[in-house]
Amino acid sequence: MIVISRQVAIADEEVEITAIRAQGNGGQHVNKASTAIHLRFDIRASGLPEYYKSRLLAASHHLITADGIIIIKAQEYRSQEMNREAALARLVSVIQTLTAEQKHRRATRPTRASKERRLASKSQKSSVKAMRGKVRHGGE
Repeated sequence: MIVISRQVAIADEEVEITAIRAQGNGGQHVNKASTAIHLRFDIRASGLPEYYKSRLLAASHHLITADGIIIIKAQEYRSQEMNREAALARLVSVIQTLTAEQKHRRATRPTRASKERRLASKSQKSSVKAMRGKVRHGGE
C-alpha cells in the first residue's frame, strides 16, 4: 500500500513499475543494467476517491497525460531500488499537491495608519523628484 494521506492509500497493483535502461553517464554499467524506473498510474482505473480523481484529471500538469495517466521516469540514482523509491515519492507528492485544498482569501481593508504611511511616502517621493529639476541662480 502506498499511503497518500490518513484516509487515502493506493494499492500496489494499481501502480505499474518497469525497469528500463538509464540515459547519461555511467560508462559500461549504463549499457548493461536496467536501473531507471518507469512508473505509470492510471487515475481513472484507480481506487482513489472521486474527489481526488476529479481534481487530478482537471489539473494541467506535465506528468499527467490527456488520457489521465501519470507517467514518472526516475533515473537519478545508480540503484534500481532507490529509483523505485524516488518514483513512488514523486507520485505521492504530485497527488498531494494537486489535491490540496487551497485556503480561501478573506478580503480585508487597509488600516488608517497604513493609508497615511502610503500617502506620506508618496508626497515625500514627489518632493524628492521635484527637487531634481534644473538649479536656477537668482541673477538670471
